[in-house]
Amino acid sequence: MMAQVWFFRVSCLLGASSVILGAFAAHGLKQRLSPEMLSVFEVGVRYQMYHALAMLAVTLAVPRLWSSPWTAAACSAWLF
Repeated sequence: MMAQVWFFRVSCLLGASSVILGAFAAHGLKQRLSPEMLSVFEVGVRYQMYHALAMLAVTLAVPRLWSSPWTAAACSAWLF
């Protein structure tokens, strides 16, 4: 149960940071990066949001799912 709560909190932080980084890219980096590099940055932020949403979905899944060690391993893979 503790792993589930920890991954829930981390997924919320990753989601919030991807929104912050996306806004920073749209407003702060637009003048400083080339269009190609800005695109690379935006793809990275998008994948971070996908991982945060996937981890959030897994943490909100049925508790029976957390009886398997593979669940925490999947969340760890999305995190790193």
